[in-house]
Amino acid sequence: MVEDAWNYTSGDDYTLEFLGYRFSFGTRDFEERVGAAAVKLGLVASNDLEDEEVADLVELAADGRIAAARSTLGSYLVRHWERLALVEGESLVYWLRKLVFRGAYLDHRVKEGLLEVAWDEDNAEFAYAEPSGGRALLELAPTPSWHALQFPRD
Repeated sequence: MVEDAWNYTSGDDYTLEFLGYRFSFGTRDFEERVGAAAVKLGLVASNDLEDEEVADLVELAADGRIAAARSTLGSYLVRHWERLALVEGESLVYWLRKLVFRGAYLDHRVKEGLLEVAWDEDNAEFAYAEPSGGRALLELAPTPSWHALQFPRD
């Protein structure tokens, strides 16, 4: 386990380990991060999700499965799991978790003064930058896409 100074805590509702780090999240923080990860991966089109949809995504990210779907999104994930679980060898659960943890790790580094948040005009989004002016490499790492299998909202 990595030294506690590098671990992230926003509450104690969800405690998970990932790549040697321990992250502890409050419910709202975890829900928001999981929703944002699902959008970034293209699993859902927007972060405008119903409470039951968020609950299904949170269960998937936290437990690696959905035991009983609460929403049409959850039903879609369960019904099409064989196609959704792996895309080009990349695991959906792994990437949901990785993006949740990546965001928490970067936010922790901002809090510690090791990174700054900057507006990226070219991409029209916020990005992380080193105080010395360099761009954070973690944000440059490519993510796989589930856009082709995106949940079809009616």
